[in-house]
Amino acid sequence: MSEPSSVGLPRWVFLPALLGAAFVLVPLLAIVARVDWTNFLALVTSESSVAALWLSLRTATVSTLLCVLMGVPMATVLARTRFPGQGLLRSLVLLPLVLPPVVGGIALLYTFGRRGLLGHSMEVLGIEIAFSTTAVVLAQTFVALPFLVVSLEGALRTAGERYERVAATLGASPGTVLRRITLPLVMPGLASGAVLAFARCLGEFGATITFAGSLQGVTRTLPLEIYLQRETDPDAAVALSLVLVLVAVVVLGWARRGGRAW
Repeated sequence: MSEPSSVGLPRWVFLPALLGAAFVLVPLLAIVARVDWTNFLALVTSESSVAALWLSLRTATVSTLLCVLMGVPMATVLARTRFPGQGLLRSLVLLPLVLPPVVGGIALLYTFGRRGLLGHSMEVLGIEIAFSTTAVVLAQTFVALPFLVVSLEGALRTAGERYERVAATLGASPGTVLRRITLPLVMPGLASGAVLAFARCLGEFGATITFAGSLQGVTRTLPLEIYLQRETDPDAAVALSLVLVLVAVVVLGWARRGGRAW
């Protein structure tokens, strides 16, 4: 039995669609055209560039794990429970999606900084977070966590609760239902949300430079390295920008394939 053909679209829709695609793709092509290919390898394999790339990959991986550990329970609670003030809580949780990242960095600084709300007490215990690699991880987690929450909450609401209710009536405990029914059911949404969070962590700039600073090998991630190189070595900045674009394309392509596999 053949699949039904897709619904046709009015022709005028294609023009703004093409304009939108061009608006995104042409600047990326401009980066490719501007790259100094004769010195490309030398530019992207300098000590500072390699250190920034590996720091970005390491911190983005740790931040994504934190997003999963905190975001999965948050999304599950928001999607599967009802309580007073839930709408306000959801808005606050998703607030970093619309806040300028530098505002998030300031908020983190006044929370975990030496004179911050929690930082002062932590400093007494010998724990310093601001302007450290840990600060990079926290900054990335702060801005990326809502991406995972909103993606997974949407998947949970779309999946519904039918199978979970059937399992509960058969005597399955809430923990078993969550582990054996709920999470496998929304695994594509979880995988997509985690990869989006990773991509957001990889490109984070504003909160990182505000809360963690820019210390080579410690807090200077690839976006910060690109920003600094833009002033001193534009060719290196363009080459590193292309590297970041390629890494992002690979990550998003992997997310698309992973979602289909699930």
